[in-house]
Amino acid sequence: MERKIKVLVVDDHEMVRMGLVTYLNVEDDIEVAGEAGDGEEAIKAASKFDPDVILMDLLMEKMNGIEATKVLSKTRAKIIVLTSYLDDEMLFPVMEAGAFSYLLKTSTADEIASAIRKAVKEEPTFQGQVTQKMFRHMNNKPKHDELTKREKEVLCLIGQGKSNKEIGEELFIGIKTVKTHVSHILAKLELEDRTQAAIYAHKHHLV
Repeated sequence: MERKIKVLVVDDHEMVRMGLVTYLNVEDDIEVAGEAGDGEEAIKAASKFDPDVILMDLLMEKMNGIEATKVLSKTRAKIIVLTSYLDDEMLFPVMEAGAFSYLLKTSTADEIASAIRKAVKEEPTFQGQVTQKMFRHMNNKPKHDELTKREKEVLCLIGQGKSNKEIGEELFIGIKTVKTHVSHILAKLELEDRTQAAIYAHKHHLV
């Protein structure tokens, strides 16, 4: 008989942990090796039990799931986020921290078990809503990517507080041409004036 998949359950709600443990332990190929109520406990438990998979909650005291994932992603365990939250401030940071899969707590017990089995086979699992968000994020290029090389140069100089005359002199182009570039920049970036353009340039580190 093949070795069971060892799982570490990390969640600050005891009832949630109990439910997961109860269900997973009846699976023939899965066993809960340990539990943890926060990120710090998770790191200690992972060192003790050497799990194959970690079910990781995100909002916890002492150390949250994102911080714990940064540490535990360096171990061999595959980290499956199991959370109630789907906002960008949670999803993208934890994926960048090294999470392998991302599930919502609306997932069924069978879906969670399936994600665990897939994780040990190097197959990530993302629910439909999560996949859509990640796809949009990957394709959400900054607006200034639509600018031409010359328009980016003009935007940079606007960010430096230079006038149209100064921009023209630095780029060896006429003021009329500078005004045309500025007009195009404002339109493409959906900005109202030069002040907003300057703020945009600084915000996106173009200066």
